Amino acid sequence: MSTLQATTSAISPKGTFEYAVGRRKTANARVRYYKKGEGKIIVNGKEAKEYFPASVMMIVTQALSYVIEPMPGDFSIKVVGSGKHSQAEAVRHGMARIILQLQPEAKTNLKKAGLLTRDPRKKERKKPGLRRARRAPQWSKR
Repeated sequence: MSTLQATTSAISPKGTFEYAVGRRKTANARVRYYKKGEGKIIVNGKEAKEYFPASVMMIVTQALSYVIEPMPGDFSIKVVGSGKHSQAEAVRHGMARIILQLQPEAKTNLKKAGLLTRDPRKKERKKPGLRRARRAPQWSKR
């Protein structure tokens, strides 16, 4: 057993869990919620406060503000792709989906806040003959 496996297994909880996937741009967050826990949010083997910058942490915990009954369990999250901000929004989307599974009465609040809708905006592909997706080469009259 390598040291990486030892540290992640010590951090991530064991037992039954609820599962949901959150997505944003090219970021995919696989979110697990363990009902027995201490209220930790673990992202890629680190505490969420270590993994995400302070400016982005509010996005990660936003879905938890719409919880009706307290959720004392742990969130274990694996997130890949894109940047930290999009990863945070993917985590928020996954957490909102788990809250919906556990507390269906919170659906109206989550829906109103727009947390259940996957944000479809992605980077537009580059087209042939252009410099970027829409930026054309400079045109000169003469």
